[in-house]
Amino acid sequence: MNIITQRIQESITSKNQLLASNEAIVLIETIANKCIESLKNGHKLMFCGNGGSAVDSMHIAAELSGRYYKDRKPLDAEALSADNAFITAVANDYGYQHIFSRLVTGKGKKGDILFGLSTSGNSENVVEAFKVARQLGVITIGFTGSKPCKMDNLSDYLFKAFTDDTPRIQEMHMLAGHIICELVENAFLDA
Repeated sequence: MNIITQRIQESITSKNQLLASNEAIVLIETIANKCIESLKNGHKLMFCGNGGSAVDSMHIAAELSGRYYKDRKPLDAEALSADNAFITAVANDYGYQHIFSRLVTGKGKKGDILFGLSTSGNSENVVEAFKVARQLGVITIGFTGSKPCKMDNLSDYLFKAFTDDTPRIQEMHMLAGHIICELVENAFLDA
């Protein structure tokens, strides 16, 4: 039971830190507003990450392209980690570090948004995608852990979880992601 209660308490502690941070709350609202603006101007949202962060990317993109709470038109949101054939071909031919940057090169347009989820903030393929995105005028939104990382200087907007523990970081990313989904969805209910 100690491990169970300890993990629940760690999750509550990190979420209480988020709740107490006006700066982080304003950041989440700002990110949601950027997504709304981008989508309303005919742009798209792209998401990338590895492992659990890849699945979280797919989850958030699905909430936006499908539905979150309410029926509304589908929004242009895509997880770059969803095409296994592409990922394995590019990893084989160019190297794993280029799996997302090649997609951003092919799909990214100025005004689009690229979310990069990385618990370390140092995932080479996410970092490379952010470099390409910056060159193309794609807005970069990083979701990382609390430690300084490579994504710090490559993110136009940076949500850092209030922990350096990987499972708690992922929980914080999903909490922020779900809030963003709800705020974005609410802006498109009458569209």
